[in-house]
Amino acid sequence: QVQLVESGGGLVQAGGSLRLSCAASGRTFNRYASGWFRQAPGKAREFVAAITWSGGRTSYIDSVKGRFTISRDNAKNTVYLQMNSLKPEDTAAYYCAAGPTSILYGPYDYWGQGTQVTVSS
Repeated sequence: QVQLVESGGGLVQAGGSLRLSCAASGRTFNRYASGWFRQAPGKAREFVAAITWSGGRTSYIDSVKGRFTISRDNAKNTVYLQMNSLKPEDTAAYYCAAGPTSILYGPYDYWGQGTQVTVSS
């Protein structure tokens, strides 16, 4: 069993930066792929970024390429999402996910409770 807890969300002006963290419990986390998803009000949840268990491969949705960076520290059982040049359209609840998937888009078995990111114009 893996439990995920996100942190780092908040209110930021357009052009600003935030770093989200996803702290995991469970011995197998560092063998799982991990991803970040987001859901804006009235919209479906969408894939944002993901990383393999080793950190050797990453994937991003086109709209965040060049602005967001996903990384992980397996010694700390933590996955990060560095978000730069934030835009109002990045406003959403961001969710961390993990699981034994070889497909970075998912599906994922474990999900966090989410952290809110609000970008003001």
